[in-house]
Amino acid sequence: MSTDSPTSSTDEFDAAELQALRERVDELESSVAETDDDGKKMTIIATKGTLDMAYPPLILASTAAAFDWEVVVFHTFWGLDILHEENAKNLKLSAVGNPNMPMPNALAALPGMDAMATKMMEKKIDDNDTATIEELIDLSIDQGVELQACQMTIDLMDYDEDEFYDGVVTGVGAATALQHMAESDVQLLI
Repeated sequence: MSTDSPTSSTDEFDAAELQALRERVDELESSVAETDDDGKKMTIIATKGTLDMAYPPLILASTAAAFDWEVVVFHTFWGLDILHEENAKNLKLSAVGNPNMPMPNALAALPGMDAMATKMMEKKIDDNDTATIEELIDLSIDQGVELQACQMTIDLMDYDEDEFYDGVVTGVGAATALQHMAESDVQLLI
């Protein structure tokens, strides 16, 4: 006859179940810790070089970097104007074909409308104390964002690499951008 009471086998079962639960919790905590250590990655492809299209990649990149994301912004074609010191200071807003302009396309096509739209946007930026493109570039680089200039486009458009902002990475091709995109949690084409 067994001297074990019915509660002792239940206690053993509870202890074994409790041990299994502890092991599962440890496994899940380890899994979460590994995920947190990896961090997030973002790749942005910047293809446009107008004033209104220079802001989104730089704002998104600097914000993601502030959250410790690894961020690459690959600038190609007209997007290189954002990284070119002289061109970046003179980016224009295109009124034609811009659905958010408060004027019809026929009016937007008149000579001088792009200049007027640009002046209006620059005044709004200044009045609202919004960061300039140059300030966002400096902020992005300071936070570790890698601003890449497409080498094929540099060659095609005859850019002088010395005229890009300090910290811009040149010599980068589409294959490198694609590799980073494949490894990224977020990929954006702007």
